[in-house]
Amino acid sequence: MQITINNDNLENLQNFGEILKKDMSSMINEALELYFEAEQKKLLEKNLADENALTNLSFDEFWDDVEV
Repeated sequence: MQITINNDNLENLQNFGEILKKDMSSMINEALELYFEAEQKKLLEKNLADENALTNLSFDEFWDDVEV
């Protein structure tokens, strides 16, 4: 696997590595975990919105033809 990091991100990795006393691999893994959590949240919200769009009936519309 080959990963390319732009110069700004590389410089930030080096600077924050010194400040936080962390190695680059740890910081990259932490950043990826946050990224994947955020993307998963977006997907879940989108799926929920899509599901709600399929069932967008009001209370009265839903129960209109039901006889109890």
